[in-house]
Amino acid sequence: MRLSRRASWLLIAFAVWSWIIWVTLIKNINNDPRAWNGNSPTGFLMVHVVLAIISLVMGTAIGWLGWKGLK
Repeated sequence: MRLSRRASWLLIAFAVWSWIIWVTLIKNINNDPRAWNGNSPTGFLMVHVVLAIISLVMGTAIGWLGWKGLK
């Protein structure tokens, strides 16, 4: 399959956007009082960490496809 340069750049932009959004979100959630119960993480934090990991893996894969499309 061949990707146009425009589509490749769109995939790369999505990957960068995904990383910026999810890293910022996890930083903000980590500072949320609902994220910790004393020194223990709560379900609120764990669910968002799992979502972030999945999204970052998918964003990275999409960015990799975009990068390969440029070559």
